[in-house]
Amino acid sequence: MSNSQSNIKRARDVLSKPISTAFISLIGKAIIVGALTGFIVSIFRWIIDHTLKLLMIIYPMMTQHPQLLIPYIIITILIVFILSRILKPSLLDLVGSGVPQIEAILLNEHQMNAWSVLWRKFIGGLLAICPGLFLGREGPCIQMGACIGQLLGEKFMISKEEKRFLLECGVAAGLSAAFSAPLAGVIFLLEEITFDFHPQGCITALAAAITSDFVTILFFGVRPCLYIPVHTNVPKDCYGWLVLLGILIGLLSFGYQYTLLNLRWWYSKIKFPHIYHSVIPLLLVIPIGLWNARILGGSHDFISYIVSLNQTKNLTSLWGIFIIFFIIRFCFSMISYGASVPGGIFMPILVLGSLIGAIASIVMIHQNIIPATCYLNFVVISMAAYFGAIEEAPFTAITLLTEMVGSVDQILPMTILTFIAYITSNLLGGQPIYASLRKELFPK
Repeated sequence: MSNSQSNIKRARDVLSKPISTAFISLIGKAIIVGALTGFIVSIFRWIIDHTLKLLMIIYPMMTQHPQLLIPYIIITILIVFILSRILKPSLLDLVGSGVPQIEAILLNEHQMNAWSVLWRKFIGGLLAICPGLFLGREGPCIQMGACIGQLLGEKFMISKEEKRFLLECGVAAGLSAAFSAPLAGVIFLLEEITFDFHPQGCITALAAAITSDFVTILFFGVRPCLYIPVHTNVPKDCYGWLVLLGILIGLLSFGYQYTLLNLRWWYSKIKFPHIYHSVIPLLLVIPIGLWNARILGGSHDFISYIVSLNQTKNLTSLWGIFIIFFIIRFCFSMISYGASVPGGIFMPILVLGSLIGAIASIVMIHQNIIPATCYLNFVVISMAAYFGAIEEAPFTAITLLTEMVGSVDQILPMTILTFIAYITSNLLGGQPIYASLRKELFPK
């Protein structure tokens, strides 16, 4: 019997039978995974958010009092030393987002010491992201969730398949807690990690994702984590322009993929140990912060800043600074991610996508192609398209942005733009980014 026939039979069996006691027990364990993941990720998010707000105070102070740069550089070098000590014993497990490592575990290509990775990823992620590197929180959150799922699976007397389910639950719960997006957490698990639909696995993952999101609500409230008040709809006469914008975003997405997947070659030219590569972005981020501290971090605050400019009457005067922001964000995102430090790429991708949308909308507003009220619309749908094309995960992108933004009004233009960008990138030779990174880390 083929895999597809086996999966169909399993689905029919699950749906035709009453829910068993064993399944209820598994859901209970998934809820525990979600609760613990939500708690740890909420603390992780809280520390990052408040530290980045503190940088908004520190950098202006250093601009006014340059002598404060000396102790700040000393602290930065100390962070490099501590980070190297934390990463050294498990560098292969801790480098980057952690998602390729989770894929390798589920494919039986790798094993990890879950407790060691959990605490090292937590502290290492904070040391890398809090100084303002252009890294996302979601990668460490996903891996920490997987570690919690594995630890509980080892603690409970359950089958190997159920242990796998709990690890998958941790993945979904981690992304859910990182962005307060439970549906996106489950769809991400299916579309980018397992590439398979197991009814029991999906239900348990959903239970974990819902629980982790509920815990984050206790910390951060019910407001979507990237709330953007989109109150207008894209006029139907403007839909034709989505094709051209989608092709442009597809080209830019392929460029992002190509650059990211060649980072190892660029960093191989540096003649000191990988474990100390973090000194490069951690020192380079200082002049960026002195220029404009608002640009630092992952960063949803920077997207909120771009969105707030919708109230400005001189939008057409901003396209130049947005292009500069895009170049800086693109280059330093690569420098940050390639430096063998813990951190994700989701938020940096979303920031770049928002800048593409802002630039494109300003040009179209200036040419009277779209009304000025559509500025926010194009910021939102461009984030989804750029993310979906780079990650080759259009369903995750659309669901994630819908949950993060808190609006379903832009589903059709968002779907059209994401689809065109995804197809364009794919035709150029784009490939699943995490699968490619996994092959680099764990060559056969």
